[in-house]
Amino acid sequence: MTIKLICAFAVALVIATAFGKYYIPWLRRQKAGQSIKDNGPTWHMSKSGTPTMGGAMFILAVTVVCLTLGFPSMLRGRFVHIFVLLFAMVFGAIGFLDDWEKIKNKQNLGLTAGKKFLLQLAAALVFLLLMRMFGHVRPNLYVPFTGRIIPLPEWLYFSFAAFVIVGTVNAVNITDGVDGLATGTSIPVCLFFAAVSIAWGEEYLEQGLFASALLGGLMGFLVYNFNPAKVFMGDTGSLFLGGAIAAMAFAYDMPLILLTVGIIFIIETLSDIIQVCYYKLTHGKRIFRMAPFHHHLEMGGWTGKKWSEKELFFLFGGISLLFCVISFLWVFQRYHI
Repeated sequence: MTIKLICAFAVALVIATAFGKYYIPWLRRQKAGQSIKDNGPTWHMSKSGTPTMGGAMFILAVTVVCLTLGFPSMLRGRFVHIFVLLFAMVFGAIGFLDDWEKIKNKQNLGLTAGKKFLLQLAAALVFLLLMRMFGHVRPNLYVPFTGRIIPLPEWLYFSFAAFVIVGTVNAVNITDGVDGLATGTSIPVCLFFAAVSIAWGEEYLEQGLFASALLGGLMGFLVYNFNPAKVFMGDTGSLFLGGAIAAMAFAYDMPLILLTVGIIFIIETLSDIIQVCYYKLTHGKRIFRMAPFHHHLEMGGWTGKKWSEKELFFLFGGISLLFCVISFLWVFQRYHI
C-alpha cells in the first residue's frame, strides 16, 4: 500500500511540474493576469499581471492519478476517491467562474459573495448526500482527541457538515494571499491524510491515493508558486484545494480534525472576522494592521518586524506541519493495523 501511495505522489509531482512548463507561458499569452487589490500592501502591486488559474496544474495531476492508479479500485466498486475528486472539482469550477469574471473585467472582483455561497452550499449538500448514500459518512461525530463518538440526528449532522465544508473552502481561499502560502500550509495536511491511510490500512487506500496525489501536485505547483511566484493558483485552485481538504476530512470520517490540521486556515479566517467586527463596533478602529493575519505580519504586526513572504511561508508551513504531526499522534491508533 505504501508503494502505491508513493507512486501516486511521484506521478502527480511529475505531471504538475511538466505541465507548468507549458501552461504558464500559455496563460501569459492569453493575458490571464491577476489584478491586485488597491487596498492591499503597496508592494503587492508589482505582482499585477502575474498569471492566475495555476491551480489547474495540481487539479490535472490529481485527476490523472485518480483515473489511472485509482482505476483498479473503481473496478472493485470503490469510488470514494472519485467522489472526493468530483466534489473538489465542483468547487474548482466555482473558482474558475470567479477567476474568469476577474480576468474579463480586469479587476479583483468576481462572483458576488451571495452567488458563491449558494453554489458552495449546494455542492456541499450534494456531496454529503452522495457519501451518505454509499455509506462513507454516518451521522456520528468522531472526536479525535478523546476517541469518543457522538451520535447526532441526521438533520443536525448535515447542517454541521455543510457549515464545516463551506467554512473550510473559504478559509483556504483567504489564506491564499502571499506567494506559496496556501500551498505551503496545505502540503502538511495532505501528508497527514496520506499517513493516516498507511496507519489505518487497506480500507483507506483510495483516500490515501487522493491525498498522495494532491500532495505531489502541490509540490509540483510550488516549483512555480514559491516566492517570487511565476503563477498564482487563483480561486480555481484555492477553492478546489479547500474542497479537497474538507472532503478528505469527511471521507476519513473525522471532520473535527480540521480544527487542528487546519489551524492556519482558522487563524486567518478568525483574524478577518475579528477585524471586521471590531472595526464596526468601534467605528473605524482596527486590531490588526490589515487582515487576514498574514498581511498583519507583512506590515509589521504588533512588534514592528515586517515578515517577508518567504518567512511567512516557512512560519505558517511549520506551524501547519507541527499541528498535523500532533493530530496524527492523536488519531493513528483508531484503526491501527
